[in-house]
Amino acid sequence: MALHRYRFRAMAAENEVQVHAATAERAAECASHAIAEVARIEAKYSRYRPDSVVSRINANAGREPVAVDEETLKLLAYAGACHEQSGGLFDPTSGVLRRAWRFDSGHVPDDAELAALLPLVDWDAVEIDGHHVRLARSGMELDFGGFGKEYAVDRAACVLAECGAEAALVSLAGDLCILGEQPGGAPWRVGVVHPRKGERAIAFIPVRSGAIATSGDYERFIEADGVRHCHILDPRTGRSARGFQSVTVHAPSCLVAGSATTVAMLKGREAGLEWLDALGLPYLAVLEDGAIVNRCEGVDAPGW
Repeated sequence: MALHRYRFRAMAAENEVQVHAATAERAAECASHAIAEVARIEAKYSRYRPDSVVSRINANAGREPVAVDEETLKLLAYAGACHEQSGGLFDPTSGVLRRAWRFDSGHVPDDAELAALLPLVDWDAVEIDGHHVRLARSGMELDFGGFGKEYAVDRAACVLAECGAEAALVSLAGDLCILGEQPGGAPWRVGVVHPRKGERAIAFIPVRSGAIATSGDYERFIEADGVRHCHILDPRTGRSARGFQSVTVHAPSCLVAGSATTVAMLKGREAGLEWLDALGLPYLAVLEDGAIVNRCEGVDAPGW
């Protein structure tokens, strides 16, 4: 069997599917189905597409409810569970804060700009009645950005399994899911990007199954007066998360790994580490001062 790689662009990122297969034709068939599944989810849930489910719900904020399917209800239920377990820090209505935070502009919003938006951040104002969803106040928005990509990773991996792939990997912007060990029983070697040194790896984690996701302050941010303001925003204040440069989690699914990293970032250093330890999932965290906390086994750490 040989390893075949297929790169593609989706969700404003460079992505990859890797498949071990006996023939290139078989690998291409499996990869094409996985890539199509990612495209389906992007079309369905992207806030940048006016015909997506999310855009239709947002356009009707403060008005009549919007009919949704079972898949959407399950995602909203998962988001609600994350909101509850995080004490409200994981809030899919906080995407509205991007109206003030324009990370390509270099502008740091003042208190007045954020105060105007914070009343629109309220998961409890998302009304779900049967197969209908309504945002209670005009101007509110749902944003699946905190979990949509991770869901797409898991779904693409499921499609690969349904196609009969026994050893494969799906990576969307570095968040990934692994399907089976590589031929011969070797683990996949997953690199964790150094949060302060570009594409250089700070560590490599051996992974035989499950998913890896990373959240950090290095993806989208503004530096102003020696302070880094990142795109992970606290729904209570509208301000950026503090305490970590990055958090990487290994979990059974990318959805779980991604939400765990986001909540840890939002909780901050002490509470975030306590949260991760309580979850019991392997993780690697780079603290704000550059110190590293490693709870993964077998890590190769050339960048420490």
